[in-house]
Amino acid sequence: VQLQASGGGLVQAGGSLRLSCAATDRTFSRYTIGWFRQAPGKEREFVAAISWNGGVTDYADSVKGRFTISRDNAKNTVYLQMNSLKPEDTAVYYCARAGNILTTMRVAFGSWGQGTQVTVSS
Repeated sequence: VQLQASGGGLVQAGGSLRLSCAATDRTFSRYTIGWFRQAPGKEREFVAAISWNGGVTDYADSVKGRFTISRDNAKNTVYLQMNSLKPEDTAVYYCARAGNILTTMRVAFGSWGQGTQVTVSS
């Protein structure tokens, strides 16, 4: 399955953005989907993940209470609603798929999308 991330942009601190991760085929609904981010000079880090049916989610501590991951399998799309954005959220955001069991381990994810830039100004 190929994934395409979109929805990034420039926003002021405290603002909101919604990212989308769209898949090219129907097998999308079988997989855990995760969001990761990579800031310049830093390792790619886990942000959020959602199980194949949306029943289970997990978040990095740094985004808990501010970000919400959801999915619409009928539209082959996963969303990341980002509220109360901070300058430290600035990064390229990527989506990727894992198996049908929820995981947050980067090595378990593949089929990485091309990423979308999120910039939060102070």
